[in-house]
Amino acid sequence: MVENAPAEQSDPNHPREAHALVLGAMAGQRYAFQQLMALYEDKVYRMIFFRTRSRLDAEDICQDVFIQAFKSIKRLKDPERFGGWLFRIAANRIKDHYRKKRVRAIFSFLPDVERDADQAAVNEEGPGVMEHIERREFWEKVNAMLERLSQMEKEVFLLRFFDDLGIREISEVINKSQSTVKTHLYRALKKFKDDESFRDFLREAVS
Repeated sequence: MVENAPAEQSDPNHPREAHALVLGAMAGQRYAFQQLMALYEDKVYRMIFFRTRSRLDAEDICQDVFIQAFKSIKRLKDPERFGGWLFRIAANRIKDHYRKKRVRAIFSFLPDVERDADQAAVNEEGPGVMEHIERREFWEKVNAMLERLSQMEKEVFLLRFFDDLGIREISEVINKSQSTVKTHLYRALKKFKDDESFRDFLREAVS
């Protein structure tokens, strides 16, 4: 049974309130978990969408992430690290998604039209930011830029600038120290700070 909402309205974005929600969810309070879901859903969805570029896949994976989080939250050791823990679940679900797609591709179980269906689903997104980032030329620039990065640099770059995660959250997602995260982020930025194509990419992203 879902618990009744508290009489007084609180701000779940406040660190203290968020911490209380995590503790409540760990104690089995469904309403507290629903509040956490409302607080993190957009960021988790955006993270997944940037990796899959498919609205349908992003919605399915995002749902799986919160189902897994709900089932596992009682095992969370540090409530203050809920955000990083949740994004790590999302990162693992994305890896699982691509692993399954690779297996299906190897055995040719999927027809070529699936890629067209995925693209069509992406094109159904509403106007605004999502409409802009779906443009083919934008993604071509993104891919050209990411190809110049190592795997770790690419992951750190995406988590920082596409998913808007902080250094601490990134370190928890990829299970590396904060100093390691900073090193790879610095290397990624250093490669492109004087590169004209990178400046074009930034202008395209914010225009």
